[in-house]
Amino acid sequence: MRVVSLVPSLTEAVAVTLPGVLAGVTDWCSHPAGLAVTRVGGTKNPAIERILGLAPDLVLANEEENRAPDLDALRAAGLEVLVTEVRTVPQAFRELDRVLTACGATARPGWLDEAEAAWTALPEPPGRTRAVVPIWRRPWMVLGRDTFAGDVLARLGVHHLYATHPDRYPRVPVDELRAAAPDVVVLPDEPYRFTADDGPEAFPGLPCALVSGRHLTWYGPSLAEAPHVLAAALRAAHR
Repeated sequence: MRVVSLVPSLTEAVAVTLPGVLAGVTDWCSHPAGLAVTRVGGTKNPAIERILGLAPDLVLANEEENRAPDLDALRAAGLEVLVTEVRTVPQAFRELDRVLTACGATARPGWLDEAEAAWTALPEPPGRTRAVVPIWRRPWMVLGRDTFAGDVLARLGVHHLYATHPDRYPRVPVDELRAAAPDVVVLPDEPYRFTADDGPEAFPGLPCALVSGRHLTWYGPSLAEAPHVLAAALRAAHR
């Protein structure tokens, strides 16, 4: 098999499970470190001709991360494109099974069993923490309805306040976010790279949890440690 992955989390899943299968990945595919394969541009602007030149048997994509016109162009050129849809943790495990099987895996990898066990064994949260979860600034955007990251947080006892918003990633002025008076502001380091010096200053007086975007939004090997890593970051915000 020769596979091109246009999704960073799927890149990591395939590289860990089936070394040597990946022929091309995006510029944003950062895990595993040192992955030495052809780079084919961004998730939103892949180099179609470069992908075609790799002659892959399969292209991996995601309905949210990749643009339909790019995927249509790949199909029109005769390539097979597998598109995932992931809005919940259980759905992530089903889609990972489907992807790895399509890429040639003949058995379920151990890391996937470990990841599913980690989420199945989660204790019932003692209560619900109210949060806002910015994913961008200039303009400010937050998690809205029907998102994988929202489901991840819900399973850890965190209810984000825009979970019923009509938009999946609504634009909300920062003064409105502050006025919502959340118990915590969750600031991931991707897609916008929030840091201790860039983000918390916009929410004076509110606890801010700086979290790993890979553990909050990726579905792959990072799912095994995500419950522990995210829970620790949320606890640290209240110290």
